Amino acid sequence: MVDTSVSLSGLILDNPIIPASGTFGYGYEYAELFDINCLGSFSFKGTTREARFGNPTPRIAECPAGMINSVGLQNPGVEKVISEELPKLKECFSKKVIANVGGFSLEEYAETCQMLDSQEQVGLLEVNISCPNVHNGGMSFGTDPKMAAEVTKRVKAVTTKPLYIKLSPNVTDIVEIAKACEDAGADGISMINTLLGMRIDLKTKKPIIANKMGGFSGSAILPVALRMVYQVYDAVKIPIIGMGGVATAKDVIEMMLAGATAVQIGAANLVNPFVCKEIIEKLPEEMAKYSINSLSEIIGGAH
Repeated sequence: MVDTSVSLSGLILDNPIIPASGTFGYGYEYAELFDINCLGSFSFKGTTREARFGNPTPRIAECPAGMINSVGLQNPGVEKVISEELPKLKECFSKKVIANVGGFSLEEYAETCQMLDSQEQVGLLEVNISCPNVHNGGMSFGTDPKMAAEVTKRVKAVTTKPLYIKLSPNVTDIVEIAKACEDAGADGISMINTLLGMRIDLKTKKPIIANKMGGFSGSAILPVALRMVYQVYDAVKIPIIGMGGVATAKDVIEMMLAGATAVQIGAANLVNPFVCKEIIEKLPEEMAKYSINSLSEIIGGAH
């Protein structure tokens, strides 16, 4: 019998499969399709202190081997997430969830994280300093090591649960930023968020997305994600949640060999809502094929 369990800073997951924030809503939407308790955990929709309508439409552009989105952190705000979304989720998901938090100031990050930290259902905080779709927030914190460290310190000072910082690939040196977060007290790293991309409509000769640019995700970015996870694993001692173009059980194993302890699935959920369930079911077969008895033993195995 193979062992698919992993540990994220003391949070034990039955398997390393985690739907990524923004692709799985608040969970109960997918619970209508299958029993989501098969998941290791999931990262719920990015939450900010105030409600956000998000960016103007159109927000989505298709492209080969992926997609570009510019949703802009649309969410009902942290108070409604706590009072309405989490109670609905509790009815269909019995495990701890990952609370993904966005922000536009140090104070907002700290306040929102403190509120979610107090929720019993939340097992881990994932602070998004890497969203390319909002102005004056998100990625502006994630491209500067000093700012990334400052966000980490401010949130860590008011929370008790493991804190993972979600990093942007749209930087010259992601290793420097990961090390800055570790030095500031982060318990782990989530990486990578989307690459910055765009499409142009040949008929109108203008960008398809109203925001001009957006986050490029999908299978095309897997090699970039693997390279960055590999580099950061060599530089830090804290766990990494790897993501970026993962769509199969083989991709999961490859990401873990690069250095990921757990793996998030993003864009693939939007193509096939059953993909996480199918990957979990396929994992034991793939492990046997490559003589893997325990997934936790292969973390960083490519080094």
